[in-house]
Amino acid sequence: MSLDEYIHSQILPRYAAFDKGHQRDHADAVIAESLKLAKEHGADERMALVIAAYHDLGLAVDRESHHIHSGEILLADRRLREWFTEEQLLIMRDAVEDHRASSKRPPRTIYGAIVAEADRQLEPETIIRRALFFGLQEKPDADFDWLFERAYVHLVEKYGENGYMKLWLQSERNVRALQTIRAMLQDKEQLREFSRKLLV
Repeated sequence: MSLDEYIHSQILPRYAAFDKGHQRDHADAVIAESLKLAKEHGADERMALVIAAYHDLGLAVDRESHHIHSGEILLADRRLREWFTEEQLLIMRDAVEDHRASSKRPPRTIYGAIVAEADRQLEPETIIRRALFFGLQEKPDADFDWLFERAYVHLVEKYGENGYMKLWLQSERNVRALQTIRAMLQDKEQLREFSRKLLV
């Protein structure tokens, strides 16, 4: 079995157990963007593939420390030793740990920067819908106003002008999308109507 076959048959199916914002389509998107960025920055594409494939597996343990658990899962996978050295595996573990949007420090390697940047899927519809669905998970019987206010606070804290999310590689795709989101946050009522349509 090749590395690619192993990732697609044994690793990526695990995403089916996660919330709507972290399903297989999310992992596939992070992989595609990671491979693109790895090529642009002269990094090892096979390492970028594995890092992206494992980056959210720790959600099976818990959300708060999922980046740490994801790194542990990667490092514990004996099959990966068929294709990588111990040194490469440690670099990949560190990169997985460094992908978290709330991380206060920059990634330790280019691989951490690649997966962090690839994980910043900033299409406004996607991130607003995700914020609303997180609210529904927390409070399934919540009305729209509660869901919207919770989502709005989160969006400002994470993506606003002083938000905690950082773009380490400043990819053109993410810079443009972040500008769009910040513009939307400036008009709360228009954002409310946009959000309402996403829940229909």
